[in-house]
Amino acid sequence: MPDTEAATRTASAQRPATPATDFIPVLIGGDMNCYSVARAIHEEYGIKSQVFGRFAAGDTKYSRIVNCTYEPNLHDVDVLLKTVNDFAGKHADTTCLVWGCTDGYAAMLMEIQDRLRENCVTLYIGTELRDKLASKASFYQMCEHYGIPYPKTFYTSGELAPEELTEAAIGFPYPIIVKPSMSDTYWEHPFEGMKKVYTAASPEEASRILGLIYGAGYPDQVLLQDMIPGDDSNMRVLTGYSDRKSKVKMMCFGHVGLEEHTATALGNPCAIITEANPELENPIKEWLEEIGFTGFSNFDIKYDMRDGSYKVFEINLRQGRSNYYVTGSGNNIARYVVEDRVYKRDLGECHHNKNVHFWHSVPREIVFHYVKDKAFVSRARRLSETGNESVTFDYAPDLKGNLLRWLYVKIHMHRYFDKFAHSERYK
Repeated sequence: MPDTEAATRTASAQRPATPATDFIPVLIGGDMNCYSVARAIHEEYGIKSQVFGRFAAGDTKYSRIVNCTYEPNLHDVDVLLKTVNDFAGKHADTTCLVWGCTDGYAAMLMEIQDRLRENCVTLYIGTELRDKLASKASFYQMCEHYGIPYPKTFYTSGELAPEELTEAAIGFPYPIIVKPSMSDTYWEHPFEGMKKVYTAASPEEASRILGLIYGAGYPDQVLLQDMIPGDDSNMRVLTGYSDRKSKVKMMCFGHVGLEEHTATALGNPCAIITEANPELENPIKEWLEEIGFTGFSNFDIKYDMRDGSYKVFEINLRQGRSNYYVTGSGNNIARYVVEDRVYKRDLGECHHNKNVHFWHSVPREIVFHYVKDKAFVSRARRLSETGNESVTFDYAPDLKGNLLRWLYVKIHMHRYFDKFAHSERYK
């Protein structure tokens, strides 16, 4: 779709928000994901969110749109249950919308949602479907069954010698990707040099990586995967929202131009231009509805130039860290959740986003300099020049007259120049 057809912000973002008093957003987490959700809520309903986290996180620090409470043991499911129920009990006459902002907290809420107080509402699937989808190995089996394309994958449940990891044995050539099937479980077994995803150039290197992962006590499967060629600008993201009746009501596809490349943030998109992709959105919509999914689904995808297809890497069972790309494009994520879960209103037919919008979480100068796809850069420049652009932390109601918040955002954004300058990927 031509950029001239791109919509600007939603009407709710343009008009002064009207405070609501009949529900309280209770967000679990404190990172950029959380701030993005809190901002969407504030834009649409004009209210602060109550945030619970383990410690003070810069992404929500000094913010006017959140009230933060810290509990060091919040990662314990019983502590989380008590924390939320205690808060809900103090606001028994108000609906508490309980919303997880990390993989771990979303998974925990799926486990305890039936034990929350009656005035609490959530937006999650049950644990049985959660466990099937959280496992990348199980997810790929479902993709195989439903005809959703994914990369060629070899599975192992333990260490393997180099001779067991030859190209003939795994079914595709080196270099390859090595990653754990269960991300949450993986991070519970730390070791020196730990990464989100690994690249192995040989069977010997793949064997060494497996030794590190399993040597640290990781108990689940590890995937060895065909490396799809191409840089960050070959990545794509798809976010969907399924209502309480498991009907998909919104899908927003995005072309990723740039990702973060620090060890713990590897693969997080930091520059996205939204676009339509009905060829991929429609079959995924049908699949989500058939399996009875509810809540946010977030898909990591890569364009494979070898055969012109899009390969799905994984599904995240919550809104992504980069979720403001959806709100910025004119699809306020809070409105979908609140209208559906709090007010029990029908959201109508599924909205497939067609607006073209440029979102970034790093300075635009970094996007223009480091994105290798020159067509992406040209589009980003045009969208920026016309004001069809958003930055998660650039929220005037939170920055104006708030010096500490303004300084934090200024310093936070400036640090990205050093991060990218010292990244091995860009040297």
